[in-house]
Amino acid sequence: MFLSTVEKQLDAKRRLLIPQDFRTPENGAEHAIFVFPSIEADCLEAGGDPLFATYVEMIRSLPFGSEQRSALEWQVLGEQTRLTFDGGGRVTLPESLIQDAGLGETVVIVGLGDRFQIWNREAWVARRAERRQLARAGIAELGALRLAAQLKVEGSGS
Repeated sequence: MFLSTVEKQLDAKRRLLIPQDFRTPENGAEHAIFVFPSIEADCLEAGGDPLFATYVEMIRSLPFGSEQRSALEWQVLGEQTRLTFDGGGRVTLPESLIQDAGLGETVVIVGLGDRFQIWNREAWVARRAERRQLARAGIAELGALRLAAQLKVEGSGS
């Protein structure tokens, strides 16, 4: 699993050190990662073989020729770049991906379980605040649903 959030520097040659915990056989990223512009946010999406397999399965589940399948094929397969690690655990990001995500010298790598994202630091700060608010609301809603379910069970037991 890809876990944690770390800040890294993108050097003048566009090389980025991927955390060692992210380069494991278990997550399919021991030798290389797949990177493409994220569908959900203005950042880069990345991961190992299991992530690629998940997207391929999702694409294949849609009818051939459908708008949704075509869009996913275009975005995930057509925009994807496979990047291999150098001896120091770095990948060289193509200039097109750097521009797509608006990356600067300092980037933030965010582990999201089966994938990770590479963010422009300032964009990540804004997204982090937004996600935290959504998470708080989600936890409150989940707590209210659990309480309601518990009260219903207790009420029906009388």
